Amino acid sequence: MLSLNVCIGSSCYLKGSYNVIQAFQQAIEAKGLHEKVEMKAQFCMKQCQNGVSVSLGDQIYSVSPETASSFFETTVLPLTE
Repeated sequence: MLSLNVCIGSSCYLKGSYNVIQAFQQAIEAKGLHEKVEMKAQFCMKQCQNGVSVSLGDQIYSVSPETASSFFETTVLPLTE
């Protein structure tokens, strides 16, 4: 199972982590990926200078509410196949 973690620390929360989580949840639902992707909220990833921090495996990415859907399509989805 693929572990997708979204930071909900103060800085990321202010940058829209709630909206990123919603976008990811919608994508997981729409694609029927409940058995392949486990999404979790996580506190500070020490990347506060960037956008909303998202970890996938040992990589940390910067995602915004505006880029969350395309990030899911281009980065997360290929890892589920």
